[in-house]
Amino acid sequence: MRFAGHNFEPLPSGGLYWHAQQTLLVADLHLEKMSSFARQGQMLPPYDTGLTLARLEADMRRTGAQRLVSLGDSFHRDEGTTTLGDADRARLDMMTDMAEWIWLSGNHDPRPHALGGQCLSRVEFAGLTLTHEPERGASGLVAGHLHPAARVYIEGRSTRRACFVHDNRLMILPAYGSSTGSINILSPAFLGLFQMAGLEVTMLGKDRTYPVSPKRLVRG
Repeated sequence: MRFAGHNFEPLPSGGLYWHAQQTLLVADLHLEKMSSFARQGQMLPPYDTGLTLARLEADMRRTGAQRLVSLGDSFHRDEGTTTLGDADRARLDMMTDMAEWIWLSGNHDPRPHALGGQCLSRVEFAGLTLTHEPERGASGLVAGHLHPAARVYIEGRSTRRACFVHDNRLMILPAYGSSTGSINILSPAFLGLFQMAGLEVTMLGKDRTYPVSPKRLVRG
């Protein structure tokens, strides 16, 4: 995937590997989401954090990333940094020793924490700005927040999957967390963010990613 003069590898997990910078980008991990629900009386299986961290460790080892940037909403709530189970905390500690970590603040987790690495609001590398929320009219911006998905209609059948989407000015990554939802990129939430003439969409598959023509996109 080429964006703003740089080459990236979109991963089936929803991560984005920037070879030239040896940097793995992920968005919206939403760690400890189920434990947050449990505090509100919704007793759901609390396995989401472990599943997300296992996938992230696999991506780090496969790519050999020397830096990881999490583009905000890494935790579903700020207090999620204090509710990690022992196994999940040990795995996270091990992973933060594997590479330089940068945690960007999101709307769900705006406060800094002490889990290792740097806590920032945004960061710039090689002329690109990495942040949590997309901005209208931005140039060279990589963000998350909106959990993009695409629905395509081909030969009488429709498929809906999380996706990467960009117009060579703004890129939005899919949500990486195992218990996150998604929003169709044709919905009002994305209105005005992209120039449709230059839109590129890459959907996540089980074992690979699939570029799709914007002409095949449908709502829903």
